[in-house]
Amino acid sequence: MNEPKLPPGLLFGTATAAYQVEGAAGEDGRGPSIWDTYCRTPGRVARGESGDVACDHYHRYAEDVALLAELGVDLYRFSVSWPRIQPSGRGRPNPAGLAFYDRLVDTVLAAGVEPVLTLYHWDLPQALEDEGGWRVRDTARRFGEYARIVAEHLGDRVNHWITLNEPFCSAFVGHAVGRHAPGTREGTPALAAAHHLLLAHGAAVGELRACDAGRVGITLNPDHLLPATETEADRAAVERARTLHNRTWFDPLFTGAYPDNEQEVWGELADGSYRREGDLEAIGQPLDFLGVNFYRPIMLRDVPHEQADPRLRTAVDIGAEQVSFQGARHTTMGWPVVPESFADLLVDLDRRYPGLPPILITENGSAEADEPDEDGRVHDEDRIAYLRDHLSALARAIDAGVDVRGYFVWSLLDNFEWAYGYDRRFGLVRVDYENLERHPKDSYHWYRDYLTSHRLRRAPGAPS
Repeated sequence: MNEPKLPPGLLFGTATAAYQVEGAAGEDGRGPSIWDTYCRTPGRVARGESGDVACDHYHRYAEDVALLAELGVDLYRFSVSWPRIQPSGRGRPNPAGLAFYDRLVDTVLAAGVEPVLTLYHWDLPQALEDEGGWRVRDTARRFGEYARIVAEHLGDRVNHWITLNEPFCSAFVGHAVGRHAPGTREGTPALAAAHHLLLAHGAAVGELRACDAGRVGITLNPDHLLPATETEADRAAVERARTLHNRTWFDPLFTGAYPDNEQEVWGELADGSYRREGDLEAIGQPLDFLGVNFYRPIMLRDVPHEQADPRLRTAVDIGAEQVSFQGARHTTMGWPVVPESFADLLVDLDRRYPGLPPILITENGSAEADEPDEDGRVHDEDRIAYLRDHLSALARAIDAGVDVRGYFVWSLLDNFEWAYGYDRRFGLVRVDYENLERHPKDSYHWYRDYLTSHRLRRAPGAPS
């Protein structure tokens, strides 16, 4: 098959997240996070699993960086564990935690790979959750202090900083759906959490700029939303969902305003009690790049609210229900594989928000039913097809004028997949969870070969 032709200047990488790979949950002074607590609550995580050991990246990082070097990526995106740096979410930093990220960053740089650091990938210190967590403004201030600690320590070596990963999941999947930590089903408090996450982003941007830490951005997971039918009701459901999934984040960050249909979406739940004068200015500071995570589109239909009393609704009870895609292959996450929707989303964002900063695709990948053969090889043809087709869609978006500068596969390693435990595998590298051995899959070799051909295309004098 013809391989996707992407611009010579595009950079490629792969990604992980601290709680999903590090393990060592109780070592070297790390404090508990909301995910440690969530995993210990019966019935929350499949088979009662947790990130206590995960991939043991904390001890095996050198082996994993060697896999990065062999893969030939330009960039490696990882996250810092807040409770490893500040066990209680406040106060003096934990020297052992900083020392681990010293070792990791230095090893990544020595391998010829540029680190891309995410400050928050969902592991809020439990001590801050006990004080209200993202529902209260003080957590945003604490996040700014944490950002400064990390920037002062690593800013001389890290040039790309992501404040938050997918605040939609932190606010709404965590505080309204209840499927992520802290596992609650709330209305106004979930909307407050969304706002305070954006304030935390703004606080971190200010601290990173003050430390001259390099290029600063945020990673969002906007959804490409489609109506189940062309009825007015289904189209209206999509617009409500667009505010929940996309506009809550994009509008304050890139237009300096809150969505104009909040009352229609949430009614009296959106009482604005958590907002203050000057918040939009803090949130909307200019960014150097926007991270976009994409996996699948969503199809919706209009339905009655789950809760008849508007005061008792959760923030996700907006009268919209997901509908299955017919005729599409689905990954083991149950997500439809519709590559053209990737291009459609990027073009739509580019048109809706003129002047967006350059985009990095900070996550894209698929969970597949990976099984090793008798020789231990994983022939993950479906994942290869997914990556190839989505890179082709990315090329179409770039051809349409979308300014994309980089692309990261999720994920380097199979890892702890949140409420699914270890049952879903996204990695280019298989992790045997019994002995923690790493085994590159066919997709790892395909991506390596693709990057080799891409690098040849961007060599001086090479044809585009």
